[in-house]
Amino acid sequence: MNKIHQFSQLERAEIRKDLQNQEFDILIIGGGITGAGIALDAASRGLSVALVEKQDFGAGTSSRSTKLVHGGLRYLENFEFKLVHEVGKEREIVHKNAPHLVIPTKMLLPIVKNGSLGKFTTSIGLLVYDFLAGVKKNEKRRMLSKAQTLNKEPLLNKKILKGSALYYEYKTDDARLVIETMKKATSYGAKALNYCPFKAFIYNDKKLAGIKTFDLLDSKDFEIKAKTVINATGPWVDQIRSSDAAVKGKRLHITKGIHIVIDRKKLPINNAIYFDVHDGRMIFAIPKKNKIYIGTTDTNYKGNFENPEITKDDVRYLLDATKNLFPGMNISIDDIESSWAGLRPLIHEDGKSPSEMSRKDEIFFAPSGLISIAGGKLTGYRKMAERIVDIVLKQLRSSDGRPFVKCKTENIPLSGGDFKFYPEILKLVDYADSKYDEVKQTGISIQQFKNLFYRYGTNLDTIINKAFVIFNEVKDAELAFLKAEIWYSIQFEMTSNLVDFFLRRTEMLYFEPRKVDQLKQIVFDEFKTYFTWNKEMVEKQIEELSLELKRITQFIPTV
Repeated sequence: MNKIHQFSQLERAEIRKDLQNQEFDILIIGGGITGAGIALDAASRGLSVALVEKQDFGAGTSSRSTKLVHGGLRYLENFEFKLVHEVGKEREIVHKNAPHLVIPTKMLLPIVKNGSLGKFTTSIGLLVYDFLAGVKKNEKRRMLSKAQTLNKEPLLNKKILKGSALYYEYKTDDARLVIETMKKATSYGAKALNYCPFKAFIYNDKKLAGIKTFDLLDSKDFEIKAKTVINATGPWVDQIRSSDAAVKGKRLHITKGIHIVIDRKKLPINNAIYFDVHDGRMIFAIPKKNKIYIGTTDTNYKGNFENPEITKDDVRYLLDATKNLFPGMNISIDDIESSWAGLRPLIHEDGKSPSEMSRKDEIFFAPSGLISIAGGKLTGYRKMAERIVDIVLKQLRSSDGRPFVKCKTENIPLSGGDFKFYPEILKLVDYADSKYDEVKQTGISIQQFKNLFYRYGTNLDTIINKAFVIFNEVKDAELAFLKAEIWYSIQFEMTSNLVDFFLRRTEMLYFEPRKVDQLKQIVFDEFKTYFTWNKEMVEKQIEELSLELKRITQFIPTV
């Protein structure tokens, strides 16, 4: 296989052949952030790794989060000090290894009358948090008076505001974090395919020996053999477990969280804001480009896992909470431009509400050898992977004398994150400015370039080189870079359809749905130059994008 394109959708048949033709040390079911993290950890320690995902990479929970690599502040409420310490350290590691994707941002925590947070308890809590999470000196918490708070955010409710705390969290594009982790894993030799659902387990003398799967895109049944099978399927973990044996003891408790997106003009805040609601839950309002996204809810869920439903009650809950904190803002359901819902696979605890349940991960072992992992948070994916691979290596050492190799991922930059300087944010900005100087003669706007830079990091060089070639033909900078981006996503990011591109490779469906409507024909025509689609496939592509666009923009009033 051409190693340059080892994660190319156009080489799908060769990757599938590789998956069929050997017995792997480890086979991972699930291509979200947990599965991707395990693949990178295992492959970087020298294990042969296979991974299959039934949808697109990150299509489940890992592209539907609050898009924060956070330090676990709310874990203090449950006295989970060890977890706060771990995720605080992990946050800094992920930022170091993907500085273009994991960006520090100021977070304001308003303290209000009759709220669940008081000035003293918040100050002490954040002090403990700073210590446990190892927060950098310039990012440590500051307590602000009411006047200082209103100076920063004048739209806050003056009648109930008592003051605030200012601290830091880290924003990210969760779906791109998954894809950059997968790309890095494949650079170490991991073999991975999306759109390959699990069908059945293969056994050898009652012990797992692999799985049967099906390539949805090429309509091919095939088998993958492996010494160890890992179930990292998020909300689907218990479904996979039950295919092996009856689920006993601890089980998953699925909850739903939704987010809504509005124009920044409707809520012109200066900082990300984390605020409490009357029922004790917490909500984020986070600026992103010229939009604000608000979330999340935390409710029990038993519906469709692939496309969780967003109800008007969910939306009203977020709107009512937001309007209570910003009473002068006349935000209504008609102002919602897009929305998404994600599922949290928590570990069930009798008598606890969804918001009270621990976010700690749990590992399940079956007599057949199946290892399942569930729970946890986006921030902790690297440590979850380390724990799993440690277990696998100890098993392999017992069975075939394999040497134990320590985890290396703390110092492995993700794809696009291999900058030549320590990722201080100011140096990153300087680097981005220097790259823009190389391409501005084409007429590309600074905003379009920034979107590309913070999406692809150092991989942008490959896109720039392709864009220059295309620009010589089309003489249109925006079109040239769009075509180059499509080329790159197909050749290097296993992109197979329009929804992959618009939703999980670029986030346009969430934050620029109207632009998607404008660009969809251009992008569709470009995709057709790479794929041999018959009439049925053409109709399917158009229908799937239309359905996703309708689902995401369901609350936009029809004109």
